[in-house]
Amino acid sequence: MTIVAVDVGGTFTDFVVLRDDSTIYSLKVLSTPRSPEVAVLDGLRRIKEPISEVLHATTIGTNTLLGQVGLEIPRVALFTTVGFRDVIEIGRQNRPRLYDLFFDKPRSLVPRELRFEVNERILVDGTAAKQIDPREIEEYAVRAKSMGVISVAVSYLHSYINPVNEEATGDVLRKYFKYVSLSSKVAPEPREYERASTTVVNAVLMPIVSEYVARFSEGGLKELGIGRFYIMSSAGGLIDANEAMERPVQLIESGPAAGAVAAAEFSKLIGVENVIGFDMGGTTAKASSILKHEPEVTTEYEVGGEVHHGRLVKGSGYPVRFPFIDLAEVSSGGGTIIWRDEAGGALRVGPISAGADPGPMCYGRGGGREPTLTDANVALGRIGEYLLGGEMRLDRDAAIKGLSRLGDPINAALEAVRLANIEMARAVRLVTVERGGLDPREFALMAFGGAGPQFAPYIAEELGINSVIIPPEPGAFSALGLLMADEKFEARISFPKDLEDGFRRLEDELLSRLGRVDYFLRYADVRYVGQGWELTIPVGRPASVDDIERAFNDRHHATYGFKLNKPIEVVTIRVFAVITRVKPRFRSPKAEGEAKPRSFRRVYFDDWVETPIYWRDDMPITQVIEGPAIIEEYGSTIVVPPRWRVMISGHGEVRMMH
Repeated sequence: MTIVAVDVGGTFTDFVVLRDDSTIYSLKVLSTPRSPEVAVLDGLRRIKEPISEVLHATTIGTNTLLGQVGLEIPRVALFTTVGFRDVIEIGRQNRPRLYDLFFDKPRSLVPRELRFEVNERILVDGTAAKQIDPREIEEYAVRAKSMGVISVAVSYLHSYINPVNEEATGDVLRKYFKYVSLSSKVAPEPREYERASTTVVNAVLMPIVSEYVARFSEGGLKELGIGRFYIMSSAGGLIDANEAMERPVQLIESGPAAGAVAAAEFSKLIGVENVIGFDMGGTTAKASSILKHEPEVTTEYEVGGEVHHGRLVKGSGYPVRFPFIDLAEVSSGGGTIIWRDEAGGALRVGPISAGADPGPMCYGRGGGREPTLTDANVALGRIGEYLLGGEMRLDRDAAIKGLSRLGDPINAALEAVRLANIEMARAVRLVTVERGGLDPREFALMAFGGAGPQFAPYIAEELGINSVIIPPEPGAFSALGLLMADEKFEARISFPKDLEDGFRRLEDELLSRLGRVDYFLRYADVRYVGQGWELTIPVGRPASVDDIERAFNDRHHATYGFKLNKPIEVVTIRVFAVITRVKPRFRSPKAEGEAKPRSFRRVYFDDWVETPIYWRDDMPITQVIEGPAIIEEYGSTIVVPPRWRVMISGHGEVRMMH
């Protein structure tokens, strides 16, 4: 039976099909942003083989909190300890724009009249000083129900140490509400604001994700005879539909995580320890750092907020405490709109995208009125007349016409591409230099997404990187990451009295819940005593405080440039239970022969050059092609500038060398 991986992007929805013999092929359909499942089901119907299961990456969580049309935020109530009703409103007093007197904080996901103070109290040591009164909970539940509430968040003080009051409250609330989120289940960690925010976000997403999963699985997959369904989590593992509906907060960065997983897994195959995953699709570009074949992971994210040059602006969104693959994202994709600043006349790129509808002007869909980065590359000859192996014809005249509104079309195209390269290089520096003290020159740049291989060598030059890797199926590589991922389920506790005992209890809990686990991964959030924030450290077996302290000091020095002669404390420990899956097998390139250009066309590099156009599948393993050259394939186009050369290697990857 066949397994299909689906990645819903802003412009295209990508499908990678894994056959019984472990071989793969891909296809693309235009996304349907208002109803993403429409494009998914359309693509699945095009697959002729019988499908046994579907793996899915989705952006529905992020889109909900960004206010995408058609995804209305449901009415949510918050039950909290007396005196803490306004915690989610007060927050941390972060101001994303320090000198902006007119800044508006993100609106609260729970209006004040739907926040209910419960007379209960758990002390900092876990002692239940005041138990709940079920009659009080029932009174508030009836009132919330009458006010249109459909989902409830419960976040009591110190429930991460002792969840007894939250659990008793949950038992009462489930008589009235289908969707109940307890902070002790969703985010059992200290910091009342971040924990409450995470639980509220989970409560907001529960009905939306549950309805989406039901609509997708019951209304679509069942019709196609497909039984099993998995979703990518933000931490880089597959989870089942039940886990997704119970803790949908872990789906917020589902789509981008798949690309980072693909880069990490493929780096193992080709034996390159440290790579920068660079994923540029139709709407955005994402960067991730992969060290020793493992993507960097962070434990806090701010969803629905502002992004400035790839940096999440603190205080502009809703904090979520959950493991996320550490990514920097900028609004530079193939569909990113090029425009001029009316005040200064300067050329600008983004942040608005043409998306799938109307898309770039060269798509000829009738609605596109603004030129995009894809139009720029079409005008420069770097993208040819057709996409998707000839299925989609491009209109170069329309691209030139759109760019002409900005001045000389070729100069405008060159300037836009240059600005985009600078912006995307910033994102790479963010996940290397700024977050981990890493030198990008010591990494290979692994570029994928439909647009990634068009820009990769220029970004590499900007960063001083001499090696670029284009993996197989770059246009659908994030979808391929779903097939390369394992199932991964998380559990955590805070302030364990005994480290090894705490890890074992988490592992026993996960094993009991899942029935089968192939191996466990252990992590600890660690800080110096008195410090405000933690760093996440991998933990060996058995757990040793001395080993953790050494690893923490090394990580602290790499991140901040110094370490302290102070004791450490372990705040939270977490375990991932991993269930391994069958991985795809990549087709080996031809061993003999020589690829000949299929055609020539004029391409602008330093000037107009009559450039050979190759087809990727024609390239044998021994041949070296000197730039300038263009290498085309079904889902992407590889641009090889002058001074670069390329060859194809053993797992089908194209290696570019400077």
